[in-house]
Amino acid sequence: MSFLDATGMSGGYGTGPDIIHDCDLTVEAGEIAVVVGPNGAGKSTAMKGIFGMIHLREGKILFNDRDITALPPSDRVLEGMAFVPQNNNVFPSMSVEENLEMGAFIRTDNISSTITQVFELFPILKDKRKQMAGELSGGQRQQVAIGRALMTEPRLLMLDEPTAGVAPIVMQDLFKRIQDITASGVAVLMVEQNARQALAIADRGFVLVQGKNRFTDQGKGLLANPEVQRSFLGG
Repeated sequence: MSFLDATGMSGGYGTGPDIIHDCDLTVEAGEIAVVVGPNGAGKSTAMKGIFGMIHLREGKILFNDRDITALPPSDRVLEGMAFVPQNNNVFPSMSVEENLEMGAFIRTDNISSTITQVFELFPILKDKRKQMAGELSGGQRQQVAIGRALMTEPRLLMLDEPTAGVAPIVMQDLFKRIQDITASGVAVLMVEQNARQALAIADRGFVLVQGKNRFTDQGKGLLANPEVQRSFLGG
């Protein structure tokens, strides 16, 4: 059994039709798992299903050997999950440091050492700790969002399009920081449009098409798959 086992997920939004159909996603502790596929494939929906943000008509979510299928997102945070959405993921009128402090809302212990760890991971944030998050560049705001999620000391960090809209050099830096996070033992599940670059750092990858699993393999295995190359990686 994997650290995260999300199996047979089918569901969507409200009373609308299902977006994902019998979808499976698994992640091991300290591993990077990447979900790729065309626009509208259900990638973000599958991640939201794992975090409890949408109703799953079918499926089961096992996390660290515990069935959390019926838990609300707030309780999943207590279990060790953290989710960083693609948009509106910082408090723009609050400073960098205040954003990080907000991320520690579930904690009752001293958070200063965790803030120090975040600043070590993202040194630019230490320099800008008193600056309003809304004044930062897109890449720096993503660092704040990820740093805030890390303040809960999660065991699984879920990232929805973390490199959307950032420059290529910033994307590479963010991917390096994500690798640093997993090196500390945190598992990462990431939805990404920059498929080739994301799969290059992935321990395992999932290609979704129309809400269903199309390919599942190690990241390097998907990169080497001729059909995946032709259909999803631009040849």
